[in-house]
Amino acid sequence: MGYFLEGLKQALRLLVPPSGEVLEIVGLSLLVSGAATALAAAVGVPFGLWLSLAEFRGRRVLVSLVQTTLSVPAVLIGLVVYILVSRRGLFGFFGLLFTPGAMILAQALLALPLVTALTLAALQGPAREGRDLAYSLGASRGRMLGTILRQGRFAFIAAMITGFSRVVGETGMTLMVGGNIKGATRVMTTAISLETMKGNFEIGLALGIVLLLVALVVNVILQTCQGK
Repeated sequence: MGYFLEGLKQALRLLVPPSGEVLEIVGLSLLVSGAATALAAAVGVPFGLWLSLAEFRGRRVLVSLVQTTLSVPAVLIGLVVYILVSRRGLFGFFGLLFTPGAMILAQALLALPLVTALTLAALQGPAREGRDLAYSLGASRGRMLGTILRQGRFAFIAAMITGFSRVVGETGMTLMVGGNIKGATRVMTTAISLETMKGNFEIGLALGIVLLLVALVVNVILQTCQGK
């Protein structure tokens, strides 16, 4: 117990004031996961909204496919991205492997099914009711979509926050495509894993505390949005 408390004291010294290394790692973590969430939302929210309104043959199959992708292991997504962006891969000429770009791509693919499924689940009933009501009042398609977007804005935010919380804590996939390179691709989760294995518990604890604080803030915002 004393060993843990000593490590915790050293960790707090790194956080108050925060060291340059900690700030760099935390900043890159938030940048990568934030960009990945934004990319996933740019595709997943419109796709989920479209699925909630569309009526066509095969819709149930497509919805089932989206829900099935929720169970795809993160490490499998990392493997696919690694193969695609490696030197001999389909997109190897971009030179993305072991860069923040590869990490953003992998995390976006991980968050995309979650954002899509949550958007669909939140809007499937209200979106159709809003569409029917808008059309019955003679509203145009554009005004109908605008009304649904305003009504569903908190559902969109909740979906994005949930997607962010999913990817910011991912380790294996991020390590696979990012390489955990100091000053380039080292983020909180991979740094915690590496520093713990090296015996630098104070850095691992410091980053763990930050990660917990990020999770707490994300959860408070999520609860607020769901309440609204």
